[in-house]
Formats: sequence, structure tokens, C-alpha cells
Amino acid sequence: MIKIGMMIGDRYEILEKIGTGGMSDVYKAKDHKLNRFVAVKVLKQEFSENSNFVSKFRIEAQAAAGLMHPNIVNVYDVGEENGIYYIVMELVEGITLKKYIEKKARLSYKEAVSIAIQVSMGIEAAHSHHIIHRDIKPQNIIISKDGKVKVTDFGIAKAATSNTITSNVMGSVHYTSPEQARGGYSDEKSDIYSLGITLFEMLTGRVPFNGETTVAIAIKHIQEEMPSPAEFVPEIPGSVESIVLKCCQKSPNRRYQNIQELIADLKQALMNPDEDFVVKADPDMESGTRMISEGDMAQIKRRVAYQEYGEPEHMRLRSDTEPIYQNYEGEIEEEDADDYDYNPRMERVTTILAVVAGIVICVILIILALRVFGGAGRGTVSGGDEESHILTDSPSPSPVYVSMPVLEGKTREDARKALAELGLEVQEDYRESEESQKGMVLEALLDGMAVKPGQDVQAGSTVTLVVGIGAEGVKVPNVTGQTAEDAESLLKNSGFTVTKVEGYSDTVAQGVVVSQVPQGDTSATAGANITITVSMGKEEDKIRVPNLLGYTEMDGIVELREHGLSEGQVSYEYNETYPAGQICYQGTSAGSWVEAGKTIDLTVSQGPTPVTPTPATPTPVPAATYRFSKSIEAPTAEEAPEYKAGMSAKVRIVAEDGTVLTDTTVTGFPMSVNFSGLKSAGGTLTITFTVQQPVTTTDAEGNQTATGETQSRDVVVTRQLTFEKEN
Repeated sequence: MIKIGMMIGDRYEILEKIGTGGMSDVYKAKDHKLNRFVAVKVLKQEFSENSNFVSKFRIEAQAAAGLMHPNIVNVYDVGEENGIYYIVMELVEGITLKKYIEKKARLSYKEAVSIAIQVSMGIEAAHSHHIIHRDIKPQNIIISKDGKVKVTDFGIAKAATSNTITSNVMGSVHYTSPEQARGGYSDEKSDIYSLGITLFEMLTGRVPFNGETTVAIAIKHIQEEMPSPAEFVPEIPGSVESIVLKCCQKSPNRRYQNIQELIADLKQALMNPDEDFVVKADPDMESGTRMISEGDMAQIKRRVAYQEYGEPEHMRLRSDTEPIYQNYEGEIEEEDADDYDYNPRMERVTTILAVVAGIVICVILIILALRVFGGAGRGTVSGGDEESHILTDSPSPSPVYVSMPVLEGKTREDARKALAELGLEVQEDYRESEESQKGMVLEALLDGMAVKPGQDVQAGSTVTLVVGIGAEGVKVPNVTGQTAEDAESLLKNSGFTVTKVEGYSDTVAQGVVVSQVPQGDTSATAGANITITVSMGKEEDKIRVPNLLGYTEMDGIVELREHGLSEGQVSYEYNETYPAGQICYQGTSAGSWVEAGKTIDLTVSQGPTPVTPTPATPTPVPAATYRFSKSIEAPTAEEAPEYKAGMSAKVRIVAEDGTVLTDTTVTGFPMSVNFSGLKSAGGTLTITFTVQQPVTTTDAEGNQTATGETQSRDVVVTRQLTFEKEN
């Protein structure tokens, strides 16, 4: 049974439960060997004793473990411990595609196609290993915080073989293919169908087929015509519409025949969305009626006549059959003698040699079989009244067994010493017990089974000592609401190890413990690891400004709106670097964090400055542009003695022309910035942070006394910046 704080595989510490499925639960855990967080999928207890479920769980692990790809949630480890079957996977911090669609109502065609390309690349990696997912849906697609799309949960995937693959697993009925709904054959093209339904939902915000029951929805997948996504969103480009409809054809032969074809069309749709390049497959036409030629008809007549008048009752040599055919009228006509060089004597010799060679090969195989499986190279050992054969060519040493001593009731130290003297490996587990049994061995386990005193155990085996920890174990202090330093000190003094993680909180101040696992005032094993989450303060709802330089005016505006921003004033000027029609300057530099909905001014290039035909007129000199790419360091002791590492600080950079390049809050330095296309040669950096200072009072004699209260004071550090010239 899985408990919070327990260790699996001597390296994975269970921290919290983060999900559940039909057969398994998913936990967040820490890999202490590689010092990273992972996800551990554990087979539910009620299924662990069912051999069918265990077999299915192992198949899933073996199938997924062979996949390593940036667009797939990678599997790190699989194992079994004391009847607990588990898979260790990559922990992806992000949002499912289903929730992302619900959040945005529907996606733009560019974003939907881009996500579909990444999903297809992950599926392509699985298909190249002959693994079919069979449950592609937005719930099984994760978008990480850095924008990477990953396919997860190969829960019903099976390695494809040359035999027909059938499965009674329907997956999610809204995305299932017609052949899966019928319970019949399913292959790679079933995944393509489900991906087409997923793309439909991304574009329209809804699924194509719905109903009151799963059976009703499945029947619609089999019988009803697939609606076009353009019926719901008319602005969807024709190429994207055609891709969706081709993916979702009822007949697998009319869909994309492999995922590579789909990826190629998706990429083409991003570059040329209005072109008609999607090829509509029509297998009925490919196998339709063809006109037969006169030559074909004559050959058919000859073959039919030969079969009717020939001698099929016995095997004939080539000389018996090929020289002549009878035509349709029954006349004999000879084959062209130049078609082959036939020698009857040579053919008979060749046939005899082939038969002899076959007999020789059979004799050799029989001799080899007798050597391997017969009595050659074997000795005999008498056992009772019978003789049993053993191989004597490569004898192996017999295993050494030791007798298990009495361990129950001994202290853990004495038990460990006794087992070590017998050459046995030792590990410990803990169990609540009577107070008198605290620190005593309750039982010994081998491969999850109890080992009795006197039982023979192979030397080198690992024995698990179950040690009592008293009636309530060790009480975990409640450190929620305390500072991180105080909480860590209290937990360590109570005999626990501590792991700190950070997270944003709208209600808890920075540096204060938000939560702990296990929770306070509960019991845990002595020495267990306690994970505390420390507040980083309120997360600012900011958006990173995209780089629009080089975009056309329309594409730049679309990019801004897709990021939750809007265009401000659009101006036009001559520019020597960017061709006419491309954005050559943006009011807020790329990479800056701004509030949602902020307007960004754009400048569009009119091309190079035109050359004036009059020689006397001087050629206008293009305005110089500048860039600033540096790391902003924390305030020094000379600048601000009050500053301490980890303090929250507001960083603001303003160019000489008044343009605000960045205005954000950070909790750590250095802070990297990268601005280009600036019209000023320099600017000003201000770093503002708040310190708490004691409040004092001054008496008549001028003596100051602390009141015990504190007050906030802002400290401002100012630096002058020089920008680097670009042209």
C-alpha cells in the first residue's frame, strides 16, 4: 500500500497524489539518486493480485519504456516491490490540451496546426517502434510551461505484430475511430483518426459527434457523415479543413496512410494555408475496372485452354508444360524458342541433385538435434532407483543456502548484525506497533513473503526487516504558517529530513510555509522526509512580449493578439535593414514582461530610403539604432547595504527617449535582458526594494528607544546605462 513519505525502489520518495486512472494512481515523487522530481504510476491495490491486470500493466511499461522523444512523456524506470507495480515517468508541469481549449474557447488555426505537428511527431516516434497509442485525445496531451507539447498515457498501447491486432478497449468514445467502435482491427491509422478529431476540437472548441450515451456516440462515428470544421468557424483555411476531413474518413484506406504524410501536409498548411494541396485518397477508383488489351485476352485464352486440356493430375517437368499451348480453337501453337534455352537432360540432373541435397541437409539436422538433445556429452547421476541426466560440458557451482535465524523480538541492530554474518543483504521497513515493540523486529520478509526461522535462504538475498515504530509512529510538527528557516529547524530537531520547494501564493507572504507533506499533527516513520512548500509571494499576471521584427504588419498584429496583447500606434518609416512591409521597430522590446492587454506600438518599414535624383540634395542618413544585451546584477553593498539575497525587487529600465524597456519584479539576480532596435544611446536602470526598520521614539534628553514596531522603507538604486550601436 502506498503511503505519503514512503520510499520505493530505495530512491523514489512519494510526496503527494496528483492523479488517478482506471487501473492506476499517479504520485509526485522525488528521485533521491538523481535529485529530481518524477511521476510514479502505481497499479491499484485491488488489481495487483489479478494476473490479467498485472500483465496489461507490464505490457504498458515495456511499450512505453522503449520510447524516448521530446514530444512524448518519457519513461525512466519500471519495477515491482513487495507486490507494488510501478512506472517512473517524466514529471511535466503544465496544462492538458483539454483545459487549454476550455480556457481559450477555441484556438487559431496557426496554433492548432502547430500543436498538431508536435503531437504527430510524438506519435510518429511511437509508430516507428510499432506501438499504437489507441487513446489520442486532448486529455492525454500536455502543454508544458515552456510551450512543449507532449503525448502521455500509453495506457492501452500494445506493440504491433504481424498478426491482426484486436482490442476491446474503446478509449474515449468522442475520439475513437469507427474500427475501434466496432471492436475490430485497429492500427496506426486509428491514431490518425483520433488526432483528426482532436484537431477538429482545437479549431472549433467542440467535438464533431455528441450524444446522451457512449453507444450513441460510437454509432455516429460509424454511420454519420463527418461535419466540416468550417461549418462552425468559416475563417478556417481550406487546406486545414481538408486535412481534418482526410484524417477522419470512415474508411482507413481513405485517410493518411502514415503519420509522415500528415506531418508534411500540416507543415504545408502553415506556410500556404489557402492552397489546395491535400490529396483525397479514393481506393475504389484505384481498384476500379480497367480495359483489357487484345494481347491480355489472347494470353488468358491460351492459359484457360491449357488448364482445360492439360494434365493437372500429376506433377510435370518444365519440358512437359511450357513448350506448347492450345489456342481458343484447339489448335497447337509453339512458344517462341528464343524465350529460353531448354535442355531436358540437364533439368533431370538438376532435379536429382536437389533431392539428394535435401536428404543430406535433413540427415545433418537430425545429427545436430541428437547431439544437443540426446545423450551426447552427458553424464548420469543416480537418484533413488532411476537415473537422471545432467550436462557435464559446463558445470555450474551449486547455490549456497543459509538457515534463517530467529529475528522476531530482536532489536533492529542485533537483527542486522545476525543477517550480515550469514552473508545476507538487509533493508528496513517500518510498521505501527505496540509501544513495547518500538524499535524491535516484527517479522522478516523475502520477496514480499514472510520468512520463518530455520527456513533455507540463498546467500546474497535481500531480507526486509519490518521494525515497529510504536503505536503512533513519530508525530510530524505542524509548520504551516512559519518561516522556512523556523520550519526546517523544527522538523530537523524532530528527527526528520526536509525538502524545500517553492510556489506562488496569493494569500501567503513570501518566505512563509504554504503547505507540508505529510501534513502536520500526523504520524510518519522516524527519519522520513518532509516536503515543505515555501511561498514566493503573489505571481504577477504578466505576458512576455514576442519578437515581431521581420513580421509583416498583419502577421505581427495577429501574433500580438494571440499573446493577449494589442497593437498600438502603427507608423511607417524608411529602413535600410528590413524590406518594405516588415516590422522594423516595436515600442516594447521582445522578452519584456508586461500586463495582459498592453498595447505595443509598431513601426513598419517602407524599404530603403529613396535616392533623390538631384545631386545637390544630400542623401538622408538613416537614424542609428542601438541594442542592450546584459545581465543586471544585484545591488552591491556600496549601493545598498540593506539588500539581502532573495529579496523581492522591482527592476525598471527607461531609455533616454522615455521608452520603458522593462518594468518587472524579480526575486533573484542576475536578470538577463536583451533589447534591440532602440532609438536611444542610453538609459536609466532603477532597482527598488523594501526593507523593514524599527520604529524608535526620542525623549527630552535625546535618547532613542525602540517601540518594538517596524515600518517599511523603499530603497532605490539608480544606474546609468550605455547601449551598443547596431548600425
